[in-house]
Amino acid sequence: MSSTETPTSAAVADPADDGFGQVTGPGDSVFRGLATASGYLIMVALAGVAIFLVLEGWPAIQATGVQAYGKDNIVLFVWPLLFGTLLAAVLSLIIAVPLAIGGALVISHYAPRPLAKTLGYLVDLLAAVPSVVYGLWGIGFLAPWILPSYEWLGAHLDFVPFFKGPALSGRTILTASIVLAIMVLPIITAICREIFAQTPTMHQEAALALGATRWEMIRMTVFPYSRSGVVSAIMLGLGRALGETMAVAMVLSATGIVTVNLISTQNPSTIAANIALNFGNASGTKINVLIFSGLVLFVATFAVNFLGRWVAARGQVKE
Repeated sequence: MSSTETPTSAAVADPADDGFGQVTGPGDSVFRGLATASGYLIMVALAGVAIFLVLEGWPAIQATGVQAYGKDNIVLFVWPLLFGTLLAAVLSLIIAVPLAIGGALVISHYAPRPLAKTLGYLVDLLAAVPSVVYGLWGIGFLAPWILPSYEWLGAHLDFVPFFKGPALSGRTILTASIVLAIMVLPIITAICREIFAQTPTMHQEAALALGATRWEMIRMTVFPYSRSGVVSAIMLGLGRALGETMAVAMVLSATGIVTVNLISTQNPSTIAANIALNFGNASGTKINVLIFSGLVLFVATFAVNFLGRWVAARGQVKE
């Protein structure tokens, strides 16, 4: 080859090259197009929901009195509902997160493989149970069963604001939070289980070879590697708890007040449950008021999920 000749393969890019050194065919191009279109379709649907909520909820800004369900303005109507939504979701996470992380560790690192597979299947089945079934279980079994415990808390720990009482019914915000905890448990457990299982085997074996116990190995290798993923799993569970409707509406005996008393019959309601209970009988501006509360829930849920994705992406960059 003379000095004036240049290899055409190096000078001209392969039109079928995807930019990563891989030759693509028609099937890859079709799949890439479908995947891109699906992503844009999701964004369009999300934007459509947001626009609908804003347009339909905007008239509620001026709602007062009967139109705002007896409140002087929309803020006084939405704030107790937002408080109850956040309270129930946070309580459910306080209950569910330790159980989920412990269960995920048992499945991924402690239980024998046959037992771990069985436990994994059972956890996944919990996610398939309809929310109305959880609601029926909560109101038919859990509420009557847990009432004596509330009575004991009210009698012996009434100096604590959370257990001031009086405990006259099991249909409290704490009972609803327990039901929510059971509902978000399979989501957090399944994600944590997969993340724990992805910890590099060499890191775990190196820790064990240096004399670490199994718990020390988990604390030094598994937890640091999976920190961002666990946070993301918790955020996804929080998003599920924020938007749950039927189970909370069935279990909770809500009065719409702001209180931290967890065992009293005077309970804050949640946005989703309030919409489900009142939308059928609403008319006029009341519909706009309920839609505005849905907009607040939409923003809160979107923020939680966005925060979870940001934490996961930040952890991946560091790793």
